[in-house]
Amino acid sequence: MPRKVLDESRIHPAVREHVATNHADIVREVEAAVSASPVVIVGMRQNPVVRSARKALDNAKIAYKYLEYGSYFSEWRRRNALKMWTGWPTFPMVFVKGVLIGGGSDLAKLLESGELERMMAG
Repeated sequence: MPRKVLDESRIHPAVREHVATNHADIVREVEAAVSASPVVIVGMRQNPVVRSARKALDNAKIAYKYLEYGSYFSEWRRRNALKMWTGWPTFPMVFVKGVLIGGGSDLAKLLESGELERMMAG
């Protein structure tokens, strides 16, 4: 079932460009990293779940690209653009071979089950 997104016809013409370009730079940066690296973690300072996800990949000896955007006290508006783009509400955002797999607990499940290795091999 596709995620429901507000139809463009229901966005007033005067704000469409703002909606479409709001912090587009951060989205482009993450898109470029996801295209260039097999595993990407998007996170923020001070977040223990982000640290745990990175540590899990380090322990599994899986290389990844890490992008960090602010902390609980900064850059939240920029991070909102990523939440709107992905539909994922929390950090970290973990991408494997261009696919958003979810967050820290989702990564842990894939590591534990061996599915992450299968995704990396395929």
